[in-house]
Amino acid sequence: MILAVLFANSEGNILVERFNGVPAEERLHWRSFLVKLGADNLRGVKNEELLVACHKSVYIVYTVLGDVSIYVVGKDEYDELALSEVIFVITSAVKDVCGKPPTERLFLDKYGKICLCLDEIVWKGYLENTEKERIKRMIRLKPPTEF
Repeated sequence: MILAVLFANSEGNILVERFNGVPAEERLHWRSFLVKLGADNLRGVKNEELLVACHKSVYIVYTVLGDVSIYVVGKDEYDELALSEVIFVITSAVKDVCGKPPTERLFLDKYGKICLCLDEIVWKGYLENTEKERIKRMIRLKPPTEF
């Protein structure tokens, strides 16, 4: 199961988060742990260079895309290899929506579409869609009130 997908800015503020099967009382721990992990390890990392960590029998794959850090946390069948596929699909979708690796400003301007893409990629803790064209088609079907 994919336990969490988080996007944070360079200061460590959470921009988007999706938790699946994580109790509310544990979410604060995961937020602070992931932001600290990124602060310690993401300095000087190239765009889309993947880093891997393990914590409490779960796997964490994380990277930088423009000014945004992306973290994906999984357990059981979602080991580091499966999570690297998940994060690849997410980074591809974000680059498609933004047109390039995003600055924080551009990311926030495209926030609605990014959230729709994320919902199409990861659904209830499982990788749902990986095809770029299918994801684009699916987010176009959403009514404008959901942006």
